Amino acid sequence: MRVNLIYYLLINFFLASGLQAQERTSKSINSNWLFQKGDTTKAEAAWSRVSLPHTWNSLDVADDEPGYYRGDAWYKKTLHLPADWKEKEVYVYFEGAAQVAEVFINGRPVGKHTGSYTFFSFPISQYLKFSNSGNTENQILVKVNNSHNEGIPPLSGDYTFFGGVYRDVYLRAFDKVHFEADNHASSGIFITTPQVSDHTAELNIKGAFVNKSTATKNVWISHQIFDAEGKLFKELKGSFKAGAGQKISFRQGLKAIKGHRLWSIENPYLYRVVSTITEAGKTDILDQTSNPLGFRYFKFDPAKGFFLNGKHVKLVGASRHQDFKGMGNALPDAMHVRDVELLKNMGGNFLRIAHYPQDPAVLEACDRLGILAAVETPSGNHITETQDYATNALNIQREMIRQNFNHPSLIIWAYMNEVLLRPPYEKGSEQQEAYFKKVTRLAQQLEDLTRKEDPYRYTMIPNHGAFDLYHKVQLTTIPMLVGWNLYLGWYSRTLDGFGDFLDKHHRELPNKPLLVTEYGADADSRLHSFTPVRFDKTVEYANIYHQSYLRQMMDRPFVAAAMIWNLAEFSSEQRGESTPHVNAKGILTHDRKPKDGYRFYQANLLTSPYIQIGSKEWTTRTGFIESENNLFCNQPVLVFSNQKDVTLEINGKPVATLPTEQGIARFIVPFTNGLNRLTATTNNGEITDQADINFKLLSHNLKSKEFPFNELNVSLGDKRFFFDESTAQVWIPEQEYTPGSWGYKGGKIFSMNNTTRHSYGSDKNILGTDLDPVYATQRTGIEQFKLDVPNGDYEVTLHFAELISAVRKEALAYNLGNDKDSADDFVERIFDVFINGKKILSDFSNTEELRPEYAVSSKFNVIINNNEGITIDFNAIKSEAILNGIQIRKKM
Repeated sequence: MRVNLIYYLLINFFLASGLQAQERTSKSINSNWLFQKGDTTKAEAAWSRVSLPHTWNSLDVADDEPGYYRGDAWYKKTLHLPADWKEKEVYVYFEGAAQVAEVFINGRPVGKHTGSYTFFSFPISQYLKFSNSGNTENQILVKVNNSHNEGIPPLSGDYTFFGGVYRDVYLRAFDKVHFEADNHASSGIFITTPQVSDHTAELNIKGAFVNKSTATKNVWISHQIFDAEGKLFKELKGSFKAGAGQKISFRQGLKAIKGHRLWSIENPYLYRVVSTITEAGKTDILDQTSNPLGFRYFKFDPAKGFFLNGKHVKLVGASRHQDFKGMGNALPDAMHVRDVELLKNMGGNFLRIAHYPQDPAVLEACDRLGILAAVETPSGNHITETQDYATNALNIQREMIRQNFNHPSLIIWAYMNEVLLRPPYEKGSEQQEAYFKKVTRLAQQLEDLTRKEDPYRYTMIPNHGAFDLYHKVQLTTIPMLVGWNLYLGWYSRTLDGFGDFLDKHHRELPNKPLLVTEYGADADSRLHSFTPVRFDKTVEYANIYHQSYLRQMMDRPFVAAAMIWNLAEFSSEQRGESTPHVNAKGILTHDRKPKDGYRFYQANLLTSPYIQIGSKEWTTRTGFIESENNLFCNQPVLVFSNQKDVTLEINGKPVATLPTEQGIARFIVPFTNGLNRLTATTNNGEITDQADINFKLLSHNLKSKEFPFNELNVSLGDKRFFFDESTAQVWIPEQEYTPGSWGYKGGKIFSMNNTTRHSYGSDKNILGTDLDPVYATQRTGIEQFKLDVPNGDYEVTLHFAELISAVRKEALAYNLGNDKDSADDFVERIFDVFINGKKILSDFSNTEELRPEYAVSSKFNVIINNNEGITIDFNAIKSEAILNGIQIRKKM
């Protein structure tokens, strides 16, 4: 016993001093790869130099060409390995490759992995070449394929399936005796805290180690628990004997732990569990690994919501996709961490990692920052009724659990997101009923696997709002928690139905905790309206939506969690609308700039004093003077604050002091021509915010001496303001002509026939332009556009897009409605256009230059000498004339 005591004192000394040998080596190999997309056997194949993380889809998902490359691609690299690795067990470790990856070393296959979002590793020692001295060159070749595969989830989704080796890759070298490295790319160590309270805790550690040497080994396994200050808190140790080639499993634990500190949202206190293998009688470390530990206890109550460490907590946060504008999924760790920091800075306390496991940096950040989390597998939308699909779904679930097991922030394992979104087969048919039974069976298999792998966390299925269908298929009864992805007031007509849905769940499933796992509305930061309506994509309607949803969830104690869809905009290549290829529901833009939605949650969730002026990114605005005697334009401005009242000034002059309601003070601001500096303060000026707005006042009288005509940008068939950031131009809504002013004559606002959502405009991606909001709205049957401008030289630009197309479009399942696959009732359109009697467009036709779904613009110079103004006439020859936008600029 005295020898053992001396031995452990030595080990503790080495650990504390940092002088011990650490035989495990892990190094990234992200640099200097060669990449080739497609068939490398072709003569023209050319390899390009890339670094990891890398995707080949960062650009083609955002272009005007429908679809993006899904197929084979190859990565290769020369590895320089030290000679002493010849005695090691060497592994190659991937944090993610989409979606099927095959790895070759020196031309020999070493392994294949299926699934885009989980980690994987392969032992490669037997394939490597070593010399007796110096480094040795070896080649690694990786074939990756992101093609649609009926046997691999996800089959479909409202996000882009990027390809590539898009996360870090490592080489890991182990001593012949090491913690198990073949357990689904996990750490090989699994930590649980079966019992935790404020006063005592229990800790269990299980795992395995292997002896790949040719001799029997007597070893010590120790687990040292260090507190956040680096001091040793507790230790577990035990001796084991392993024969040559043997794997030994172990379970070690501590009961009645005292003096522990709890991990919480406010104080995410982390311990480190450093697990070490040493050979009996020796001090050298054979292997060592570290895992996080947080002592916390939690529960979901179907009537009262969520409790952490015995205290009620309303979980409010967001879901997150892993891509970034222009980069796809190939992000460095720092950008993943930044997203979690942005959620924390919003005041959020929960992250739904959707719809797939993400970079390990995400949960590491959640652990450090005090963000609770759920993570799920990508078996969403629908399933394939094959054994291959079931096998892969179950294996990905198992990988997800084992790889993320030790994170104290993680409290929910989820699967099967919206899996009944669009069931196959005819409704009520025997085939469909058989399909539902297979969904139920797979759900039960996933549930059973998850509870066996981890009996201490909750399980969840997130469903879309078809309550009766999910209940019938038992997806409301199989998991421990039910998540609802609800978009009433967005994909369906009114906001009022949201609370009714929540109450229905609580009434019919009184013993099942409820989480709102998705809710959101598109918000294009460039679009604004003072009379917002559903699906207009304006910031203002999204504000109304979020205010209503948050209020209704906060008013219901049984709603355990509110998860905004989404933290940031994300790539969805098949989408059209005002931001093509992007789902705009994020409260941050695709490149992580805040929208008003983000400010709204800050005002409602942050506890430290907060104030921000709304829509600060709308830096150039325009509007009409109140009258010739009142040379200003009144427009609404929101100020977000968690204080009781807010004072707003413009150019140093007071506007008003107003109380906040739900974190918002609503002002009517008299903007004057030129720079308008808004200053918002609260708490007697203790906290302040400022926004500079360049305002261009317009007069309805185009011959006004006070505000002479200079420029006008009008979006026809539109009720919104559109701010084009690239040109700093503001497009204003159309108006009907009145003498002395400007406007249209005749026609009507274009609206689609195949939707119940858009009250005006089209949801198509208009090709050949970045001004989709302008080209997606239109006045049909227009007869004239008239401007009573003064004499001078003018440039007139007419913008057209044919919004009716014979091309059949798939109704996207994520729209959560009854819209069917359809083509428009295309009708040939021919018309002439005249400016002041001169024909400028002749036989303008949608079968020729005016191709459907393409932007067409034409510029014309007009000289006005006789106070005639500008009159643009539209002469319909076949069907109706159209106009989408018009710009008039005075040249001199």
